[in-house]
Amino acid sequence: MSYLSIRDLDLTGKCVFIRVDFNVPLQKSEQGVMEITSDKRIKASLPTIQYALDRGAGVILASHLGRPKGKPNPEMSLRPVAARLEQLLGRAVKMAPDCVGPQVAALKPAPGQVLLLENLRFHPEEEKNDPAFCQQLAALCDLYVNDAFGSAHRAHASTEGMIKYVPQAAAGLLMEQELKYLGMATTNPPRPCVAILGGAKVSDKIEVIQNLGKVVDRLVIGGAMAYTFLRAQGLPTGKSLVEEDKIDLAKELLASLGDKLLLPVDHVVVSEIAAGAANEVVERIPDGKIAVDIGPATIALFSSVVAGAKTIIWNGPMGIFEKPPFDKGTVALAKAVADSGAISVVGGGDSEKAIKAAGVTAKISHVSTGGGASLEFLAGIELPGVAALNR
Repeated sequence: MSYLSIRDLDLTGKCVFIRVDFNVPLQKSEQGVMEITSDKRIKASLPTIQYALDRGAGVILASHLGRPKGKPNPEMSLRPVAARLEQLLGRAVKMAPDCVGPQVAALKPAPGQVLLLENLRFHPEEEKNDPAFCQQLAALCDLYVNDAFGSAHRAHASTEGMIKYVPQAAAGLLMEQELKYLGMATTNPPRPCVAILGGAKVSDKIEVIQNLGKVVDRLVIGGAMAYTFLRAQGLPTGKSLVEEDKIDLAKELLASLGDKLLLPVDHVVVSEIAAGAANEVVERIPDGKIAVDIGPATIALFSSVVAGAKTIIWNGPMGIFEKPPFDKGTVALAKAVADSGAISVVGGGDSEKAIKAAGVTAKISHVSTGGGASLEFLAGIELPGVAALNR
């Protein structure tokens, strides 16, 4: 990769600031205590943290959690994360009372020690990328490592601004994985390269469609996005979700992508959207009906395209995935991706849930940890948190 990696740094005896993504889901217990409901993001950061500790560094960890709007909020404190991290690392994790200030500076960790800063977004200067705040963060450390790909599309103090004030800035192991797989899939993929895009809105993925259209050999479109394209072809879409103001754009994309673009050929339709609603499979969507999933002929068509691929990029479900049985198309496609033997790069929470539901997570080459960041990367947009790293 063209960026400096944590592997390139001399960490011995140094204090390293690692920007992690500890934006974990929390809920209040019956006793009124905030508890973590998924520690997946904490576990994802462990290889980088352990790598630094094993090489004799003192480690400062920094993250945001939720949207506290620039003010301290005890319900968005990182204290529960410190407790869980301590269990996972098998060593003490000191919790700082804040993320900047003399109290925090006095807690500088010695080699082998870990300090977790309090929620960065308790200060409005974090999201404003305030230079004075950046300098305060940078003064805490000798070296900087960004392992928070999920926040790399934000030009905030901890992801971009403070890098100007540290001697060296490198990618962590998780960030390195993200850049390796997403970079390979979008610049020099083994061919044939197939992209599968789903989800509700064309407007969310215009740049992704345009950028991937230049890279891939086939572009498969499912989910509600597909109905805007079908309407642009003059086909009936019933009461299915269509972005009326994006029909002309869909016509342009159909013209520019030509045979590369693949749309559903049959649909599962209902009269009303509800779990277990009476449904039927149709080739043309009747008036008054809503398409909620791809049909069996489309599953077979999309699966055959996927089966011949050497690289697969997938973002977004094929239907109303959260309401069974309208998850069939998405789950079937997840199995087809897993069975293809191709290098597979999956981004977006719903696609990840589909892979989990299909029981094929272990067969996927790379599941991206950043929804918004992976979408921007696939759209060909340079991420500020990546661009700022030393090359």
